[in-house]
Amino acid sequence: MPHIHLDNGLPGIRGLFAFSPATAAPMSELAQVLLHDENSLSRADRELIGTYVSSENDCQYCQTSHGALAAYHLKGDEELVRQVKQDFETAPISEKLKALIAIAGKVQRSGKSVMASDIERARDHGATDREIHDTVLIAAAFCMYNRYVDGLGTFAPTDIESYRERAAGVAVNGYMKLVRDLQAVGAAKR
Repeated sequence: MPHIHLDNGLPGIRGLFAFSPATAAPMSELAQVLLHDENSLSRADRELIGTYVSSENDCQYCQTSHGALAAYHLKGDEELVRQVKQDFETAPISEKLKALIAIAGKVQRSGKSVMASDIERARDHGATDREIHDTVLIAAAFCMYNRYVDGLGTFAPTDIESYRERAAGVAVNGYMKLVRDLQAVGAAKR
């Protein structure tokens, strides 16, 4: 049961965005830039970073929804997503992505946990300053999103198919579609 009255029936962050469209827009824009817009890191890699951080934060809604997005970008490979959440160091992903996820995991605990050796490891495996920057920002943003979702007690559906369906829509349309839809509903009510 959510801690505040959300009279919209939407799960997780979607329910909170419907409750507060003013904050939904900038939060969705940040997700759009970090996870969907063109970048030297693939969308799958960026979604895996967010999924891992959400898993470490024990945010069921975010780890499941972004895990479904990662799997969508990985041509349905839900097993790889599970392996990354369980032990990314032994998962069949690139050494660069392992180094970046290690950085994200440290940011999840405390930004001050990131050491020069972590950055050096990522660079040794080909990570650019932009990719390191974006990894840290993805991890920090997911800590905010996870705490927003769980701090207000939103619900997370247990039906994996609903996450898969939503993932396909976000993968194609990006993170701003929900905001546009909410704005259209708001305009229709006026």
